[in-house]
Amino acid sequence: LKNVGQFKEVQPIKQSVREYVSGETFRYLGKQYRLRVQETTEEETVKYFRGFIYLYVKDTDNLNRKAKLMDEWYRRKAHLIFNESLERIYPLVEKYGVEKPSIDIRLMKARWGSALTEKNTILLNSELIKAPKYCIDYVVLHELIHFKYNDHSEKFYQMLYSLMPDWEKRKAILDEEIVKDL
Repeated sequence: LKNVGQFKEVQPIKQSVREYVSGETFRYLGKQYRLRVQETTEEETVKYFRGFIYLYVKDTDNLNRKAKLMDEWYRRKAHLIFNESLERIYPLVEKYGVEKPSIDIRLMKARWGSALTEKNTILLNSELIKAPKYCIDYVVLHELIHFKYNDHSEKFYQMLYSLMPDWEKRKAILDEEIVKDL
């Protein structure tokens, strides 16, 4: 899943610096959502509701605090969604003797995921939360297959194709639509 070429290709059109103001758009699970920043005297939080992402903060001018809250929200959602994907996809490879790995999340510059076979862990790019669930499922399956074939051999791709015949379409969406917004 090395996408170095695609990532470098889109750097010049990278989105401008975030301001975390109402009306700004944020990608989540493959769709763009408008942000609504609202002042609160209660707990600061981020909520997704009816097609909007609401950012409740005590100080609407505190850029660092708004950025931190959004990052924490994305990370919580990534943990939840990525583990749901593992629960959905793992049964496809379980019959091949693949032990169920754990998931770790990290920001990565050049790949969507990595199979850490010696640690029985799948490392997923935190930016993957911006992709549709079916693309997340593709990355999870791709990494799970590495626990059977720790390479990109013909056998690896035969297994990938047999378990997810439309994997190339899912990969193309990641590489063409999601990368451009990173």
